[in-house]
Amino acid sequence: MQRIKNTTGKILGVDFGDKRTGLAVCDSTRFLASGIGYISVGGMQKTAEKICEIIREQNVTGGIIIGLPVNMNGSEGPRAEHARKFASILESSMKFCGIPEMPIVMLDERMTTMAAARYLNETDTKGAKRKGVIDTLSAQIILQNALDRLKNMP
Repeated sequence: MQRIKNTTGKILGVDFGDKRTGLAVCDSTRFLASGIGYISVGGMQKTAEKICEIIREQNVTGGIIIGLPVNMNGSEGPRAEHARKFASILESSMKFCGIPEMPIVMLDERMTTMAAARYLNETDTKGAKRKGVIDTLSAQIILQNALDRLKNMP
């Protein structure tokens, strides 16, 4: 997180998934994360290329936070390895697309999907709408958690 603390500008939050990838971005003051939707282009490379477009559209310059699916006991399994592989592909894609170098940080995402699901239950969000919203909301929670940590860092 320290690498992002030393940057300025907006940060992009990513909840990578095989079917849908939720996205969130913070304001330039890094106070509030807002969900900006999800993408479902399929495959790591195509998802990374689409995120490069979004980095430009959203004027992201401060870094990228990618949710790391850690097991409840703190260990990393196949899903975490998958997320790390995606982060590597995104970093390569950013270089290829000419996006200036910025930090990509993995952040423990334990409980974010459950928190998002609980919120959607409380707001009675159901059906097809829920599927897309839960990924976006998970990305927003991941990013807001990162912003809150950054505020408390020395």
